[in-house]
This record gives sequence, structure tokens and C-alpha cells, in this order.
Amino acid sequence: MRARKIVREQLITVSSEDWVDHSRGVFVDGDVAWVPVKPHEPCDAEVRKRSPYTGKGYYMVGDVAVIHGNKPSGAALDAIIGFRHPRGIVWIESLHGVTRTPHTEILWGTAGEVRHKESGYTYHLDPQKVMFSMGNRNEKMRIADLIRTGTGNERVADMFAGIGYFTIPMAGAGAHVHAMEINPVAFGYLEQNIRENGFTDWVTATPGDCRVSLTDIYDRIVMGHFDAVTMVADALRHVRTGSILHVHSIGPAEDRIREQIESAGFSGTIQVHRVKKYRPHAWHVVQDVTIT
Repeated sequence: MRARKIVREQLITVSSEDWVDHSRGVFVDGDVAWVPVKPHEPCDAEVRKRSPYTGKGYYMVGDVAVIHGNKPSGAALDAIIGFRHPRGIVWIESLHGVTRTPHTEILWGTAGEVRHKESGYTYHLDPQKVMFSMGNRNEKMRIADLIRTGTGNERVADMFAGIGYFTIPMAGAGAHVHAMEINPVAFGYLEQNIRENGFTDWVTATPGDCRVSLTDIYDRIVMGHFDAVTMVADALRHVRTGSILHVHSIGPAEDRIREQIESAGFSGTIQVHRVKKYRPHAWHVVQDVTIT
């Protein structure tokens, strides 16, 4: 395919140009887009169609490939290097403690801090120091859409904000977000990402334990930690009729949540949404709890 090389962010501006061949798809590689050109139009390169990748699962955080699960073989690393050409490959063996600090190893190349783009937002982070879950992308956008199409002017608590995974899209959807994070490294990136995306007027960031950082009453509380069900009672001290909790867990936790709601003198409706497969026979789910 004959194509011109442009910055990805300029795709919208060039889509109506006469030289674009709309019968072919655009090839995007990181921040670069290769736009097909019509016959006889000048081009920058001949882009060959790549064979589908069939190797071990990975995802890109900035220009670094990240792998979870079992440690990959040398052949699996070669497949990723040849297909994606990352700066480095990081294996995340496990996450530790309430701060969700990753235990990692660089398997190839170099790593360190990256600048990652997702859904129009920019995140700074070091995947060896803080958690970043690519599998939550649809859930982040689902919550942002609920805010965008809601009553407006929501006050939202993000109890486990991390580097701003949910905070940034929610602020972008028009919410005033109180973001709390106990991991000091993640909190530093959270503040940086709030500034980077221009949301300093929309987000209040508080370091420390979210259970004691919650204030007043919220319209929505995001509880994006797998131990969140143990902290529902803390969140219920800061709700009213109509408030919504988004409680993450491994496997459904409806009965435990309902018990805490009733003990606090409330009632509520619960809808369960699957986010992603966590391990064989176990799903990462979110309980949408509407206080009534």
C-alpha cells in the first residue's frame, strides 16, 4: 500500500483531502498514521500488510510492551519484538498490597517512564512502578458515558484513583472528581496527568487512605479495587438517595454488598457488568449499586 506518513492526531484534518484513497484502511502505529494515497499521488513509503499476530498476549503502554501471566519464552519475545518493535518488554509477575505495586522484570530492551495515549487522553507513568490495566478501557469509557449522558454537574469520588485511569475520563465527561490515592508514586503521576490533560479545575486530588479522605456527599463513587467490597460501608456514609456506587470485585459480590446497604439503613438496586476474564472460571466484574 502506497501511503503518506502523518501524525496520528492529524487524521481528522486530512481525511477530506483529495489525495486520500478511501478504498483502503489507514494503518496506525503508535503516534504515527500511514494514510493510503490514490494512484499517481506522491507517497512517503510502500507499507506492506502485516500478518496477524498470533503469539503470547501483551499490550502496549506507551512504547513499552507489557506482559502478565507466565514468564514468556525467548521465541515469544522475538515474536513481539518483530511484530511491534517496542522500546522494551516488561513482565509483570504480580501486584502487591493495597498500593497495587507491581513486581516486574525487564525481559528485553529498556523501560522506565512512558507517555501513553488512550481515548484522547495522555497518561504519564512507569509500568515498573505503578499498575496500568489496559483491560479496563471499555469500563472507563462506560462510566464516562454514564456521566456525560446523566443529569450533569456530578460530584464523583474516585476512591482508588491510581494515576487517573477513571479520574481523567470522568473529568473529561464533565464531572467534578475527588480523586484519592494511597500509593505516593501513583499519586505523583495522578497530579501530573491532571495537569497534562487540563483538568486542574475539575479534579481535587488527595493523597492517603480513601476511607478517611471521603468528604460530604457524592452523586457517584467509583471503587476500582478488588477489595472494594470490604469498604462499601465507608462509602455508604457519603451517599444519598440516587447516589451510585461502582464496586469492582473478582466474581459477583451482590449478597455482601446488599447486606452492607441494609445495615446502613438503605436499600438499593444492583446491576452486574463483566469487565474482563481475570483467570479461568473467574471474571472481573463491576456492581452498579443505585441507592434507593
